[in-house]
Amino acid sequence: MTSLYYHKHGGAAKKSYTDDGREVLDFSVNVSPIFPPIGTFSLEDFALQAYPSIDGRGIKEYYQEKFDLASSMVLSLNGAIEGIYLLPRALGLRRVLLLSPSFYEYERAARIAGAEIVFLPLDADNGFQLPGIEALADSLRHADAFFAANPNNPTGTEVPPEIFMALASRFPDKWFIIDEAFIQFTPEFPDNSLMDKVMALKNVIVVHSLTKFYALPGLRLGALIAHPEVIKRLLEFKEPWTVNAIAESVAVRLLQCSAYEESLRAMILSERPRISAALSLIEGLELAGGAANFFLAQWQRGCSLDELLVYLGTQGILVRDCRNFPGLEVEYFRFAVRTPFENNRFLDAMHEATDSLK
Repeated sequence: MTSLYYHKHGGAAKKSYTDDGREVLDFSVNVSPIFPPIGTFSLEDFALQAYPSIDGRGIKEYYQEKFDLASSMVLSLNGAIEGIYLLPRALGLRRVLLLSPSFYEYERAARIAGAEIVFLPLDADNGFQLPGIEALADSLRHADAFFAANPNNPTGTEVPPEIFMALASRFPDKWFIIDEAFIQFTPEFPDNSLMDKVMALKNVIVVHSLTKFYALPGLRLGALIAHPEVIKRLLEFKEPWTVNAIAESVAVRLLQCSAYEESLRAMILSERPRISAALSLIEGLELAGGAANFFLAQWQRGCSLDELLVYLGTQGILVRDCRNFPGLEVEYFRFAVRTPFENNRFLDAMHEATDSLK
């Protein structure tokens, strides 16, 4: 099995400033560049001498009020990653269909649970889009679950929810696990989410995260959204008290952040096309994705991607080297969409790199 430590993740900044005093900007991690207005805290604000609720009640309350979901449909998590590892063992998955490239933890979680992996390669010539529904159906015939992200990471491509719904209706004996970690960054949200479809489709499970959209990677917040009967089954395998008291309290405060949500989505929606247009002027740089808050890019100029990454590092810019993803070995990297000022620094560094690196 591939070692856990082989797959690097974003957020690798080791220092805050360059040698000449400029702030290091980390475009390698796909979280909101703006912190939500949740107020300030002190330890006295939390009942740390008492157990938190056994079922992560604060997170349940967020999903109930924010998305009008019944409490029985929500399983609170210590970050979405807890759900990713819970599902294969709780559902007894034996053969899992995964997109390639995609988030490595799906594969690792399934293998740890003893499942066989079937990969569905995404074609760069097709913009890393999913194949047609009949090709998907053929790939699913000998699998008992389809685990996919929407939008997909690292390709940044999105799938119409109707595709997943059609497949779930066609194969009611198979599980459709959809990771919507980045879906709140999309302009169509919440209409493109499957959270409100799980009552009609018992075999659909949504993995959702509050980490990315609310810039809270250090505080693990997430949930599984599923039919109440499925939630009961998952509870037979889930450890108790995985959500701490601070996480519960912050989740409730996020309900008061509607202005933050609107301004963040508006900024991402405005910056994505601006970045795409500016980088389209660089010969030998191909962009893909962009459905959420990040792009996948391929460097096709005369110098190597290693040289580009070193140059960007000297400019205080970090991006995600994606060459450890199957199918992205040939000079692919990923970068996040941040604030206009930060994006300008990134764009300037990329254009300067084309003059400096021949």
